[in-house]
Amino acid sequence: MSERSSVDPVKEACRMIRLARSYWDAHRNPACRTHREMAMRLYEGLSREQREQVPQVLRVWLRYRSEKYFGPRRTPPGTGRRKRRQRA
Repeated sequence: MSERSSVDPVKEACRMIRLARSYWDAHRNPACRTHREMAMRLYEGLSREQREQVPQVLRVWLRYRSEKYFGPRRTPPGTGRRKRRQRA
């Protein structure tokens, strides 16, 4: 039996959400986006009873707050940046 299969899916989803939030707090958006997507896949694979075991604070962040920044209607990354002029 592998180590991955013995991990509690609720605990793993919570861990992944917390990791994404820590990247969010550190303004590491690409890493946050990656881990949020992984957390979302884990969360969506949980049953209704298992989802209720995830703390509400984590569920709210995953579903609603971060949706504004990482959802389909967000501004694509890198569109608001100006290119720096290179000095000769």
